[in-house]
Amino acid sequence: MTQPPHDEPTASSPDELREQVEQTRNELGETAEALAAKTDIKARAQDKTAAVKDQAAAKAGELKEQAAVKAGELKTKAVDLAHHAQDRLPEPVKDKAAQAAGQARATAAQAGQLWQDKAPEPVRQKAAQGAQLTRHNRKALLAAAGVAAAVWLACRRRKG
Repeated sequence: MTQPPHDEPTASSPDELREQVEQTRNELGETAEALAAKTDIKARAQDKTAAVKDQAAAKAGELKEQAAVKAGELKTKAVDLAHHAQDRLPEPVKDKAAQAAGQARATAAQAGQLWQDKAPEPVRQKAAQGAQLTRHNRKALLAAAGVAAAVWLACRRRKG
């Protein structure tokens, strides 16, 4: 038989010896599992892949949220600019614009009636689809028209 190392206590009873043997087996089993986990490259790669995938999903969520916030800010700024440009228009220009809009509505109504009387059915259906699309995107079209008017006025003032 071999002598135990001098730095480890010896068992004083068979029960204590069994307990030490059991503890040593458990420690040895844990060590073997840890070594096996370190050598299991496939499992480690899968774990790393899952972690990177989770990080990418989190970053994508953050970027999506930031983009939504920025889009909201830009929309608000565009609306504010359109209102500001509209507020700066002189009253005679606003009056002329209102008159022109009224005349345009009247002319459009006449043209619409003429269209209904003269246009073939397939062409009228396509035009109705376009009108419906325009109605669904009304706010964007109005905002674009407001910005275009503001740009036109700014360019006109620079020339004059």
